[in-house]
Amino acid sequence: MAIRIGANPIGWSNDDMTELGGHIPLEQCLREAQEAGFVGMELGNKFPRKIETLRATLAEYGHSLVSGWYSSELLTRSVQDELVNLRPHLDLLKGCGADVLVFAETSNAIHGDINIPLSQRPVLRDEDWAEFGKRVTEVGDATLAEGIRLVYHHHMGTIVQSEEDIHTFMRVTGPSVHLLLDTGHATWGGADPAKLAAQYKNRISHVHTKDVRSHVMKEAADSNMSFLEAVIAGVYTVPGDGMIDFAATLKELGGYQGWIVVEAEQYSDTISALSFAQMGYTNLVGYLQEANLID
Repeated sequence: MAIRIGANPIGWSNDDMTELGGHIPLEQCLREAQEAGFVGMELGNKFPRKIETLRATLAEYGHSLVSGWYSSELLTRSVQDELVNLRPHLDLLKGCGADVLVFAETSNAIHGDINIPLSQRPVLRDEDWAEFGKRVTEVGDATLAEGIRLVYHHHMGTIVQSEEDIHTFMRVTGPSVHLLLDTGHATWGGADPAKLAAQYKNRISHVHTKDVRSHVMKEAADSNMSFLEAVIAGVYTVPGDGMIDFAATLKELGGYQGWIVVEAEQYSDTISALSFAQMGYTNLVGYLQEANLID
């Protein structure tokens, strides 16, 4: 679920574990997101993958296509092979009017395996960062030439998780590669999202806002949980329902133009997805107004 700032509009759906809300039809997700006030959506497993069908489905509920996650494997395959693999996804984004590509390296990631704790997440050797950054930059150059900006998604359980990882990644990549600032992953990974926003303001072209429940984050560390175990336990929630200072973070993004997406990555039979969507929308609008990003 998303809000776009500037030239366009706030956006909603869980792919790391499709069982979470898997029985809820796409139409219900789109209808309730619209009811909550959102005007954009990122792709998820429920969405059709044909351009005309996707455009019509989103338009029926007043949504634009924000973007969609792409799992890269640049540690194990060439840039050319990556671009070939990316082609259908890139064409779908272009055909539906999206202008950013959500991109993350997953060849050795462990976030999708409920049996592997985050303590065993992959770490890139110092000598491998330059080549990885070069490959990501080459992909970013290619997609930008087609009007799509590569925005890299730092993520728990991957090689770009910690604050140090993010700084190193930004250092080894070129100007075509921008950062997707994810407040939830930044906080859980040990970074201050406001400081990241301040430092990389000119290279942030996409924002995911989700909050973190501090007690669950601590429990996840103390119990050596996997990413998915922590998600099921409720580590993430919508803005304003956790520990993150969103007003401070958003104030560092003065002049930002692009989508700001609300995420929660939570599901329970005991909660209403619509009520959390409405809470997230209302809270985020208030934070954006406080930060003078919207009127």
